[in-house]
Amino acid sequence: MLVAVCSLKGSPGATTLATALGARWPARENPILVEADPAGGDLMARFRLADSPSLVTLAVAARRSTDPGLLAQHTQQLPGGLCVVIGPVGAEQARSVLVAGGSTPLRRAADQPGTTVIADCGRVDPDSPALPIIRSSDAMLLVAHPHDDELAHVALKLHDAQGWSRRPCLVLIGDGHPTREVSQALGIPVMGRVPRDDKAAAVLCGHANGRRSPATSKLGQSAARIATLTLAHWDASHRNSTGPHVAHPQTTGSGAPSVGTALQSLGPQARNGTGT
Repeated sequence: MLVAVCSLKGSPGATTLATALGARWPARENPILVEADPAGGDLMARFRLADSPSLVTLAVAARRSTDPGLLAQHTQQLPGGLCVVIGPVGAEQARSVLVAGGSTPLRRAADQPGTTVIADCGRVDPDSPALPIIRSSDAMLLVAHPHDDELAHVALKLHDAQGWSRRPCLVLIGDGHPTREVSQALGIPVMGRVPRDDKAAAVLCGHANGRRSPATSKLGQSAARIATLTLAHWDASHRNSTGPHVAHPQTTGSGAPSVGTALQSLGPQARNGTGT
């Protein structure tokens, strides 16, 4: 399975969410986290990793090998054991490598039984070199804060996102509009909400001493639920099921809800925003 994690407005938290998903992915799968952010990678600096193997060495090796195990050969391990393919720190090199490498090595690895590839694709737009990865993914998780301004951007670009991925879904970050309300207003499944958990985020970002396990944190528990629901949504789609029930609002001629329609269907912005 190939899961693309990204945002439409540059929301902070996509890398932390992708890392949390990898750390808490169901045990029957072997997750590999890939930094495919055109703005540059963070994990090498956060965890003081070596500069290779990396996405750069993977792109070079992929020119002469079609081995499905190639992706795993270019991973490093985070302190908790999660295997990662680090991206270049600089945006120029990151974009160049993504253009050269494409999605093929990730797709080949993801097609292997028991392997899940989680790609942190950063902010996505029609010109993003990470689009081939998103287009070939089995699930696209869009990260967004449930606030009017950010949801307006999601509503505006949702038609494009539905063209990029067969299964675009939302993951909400922090407080704001209730989860069910956002799903109904935008007509898109919401896989879950990630609460603010600074201590757990610090562990995942390499800034803490490692005594706090993501498994026992609110962030880790939320990531585990999102991972399980994402798998279930993918399995249901493969069985020709409709997946999670979503109420579809009035749409524009393009098939996506209009910004005005989406925002009008949302109530007053909540403080706790937990929703149901």
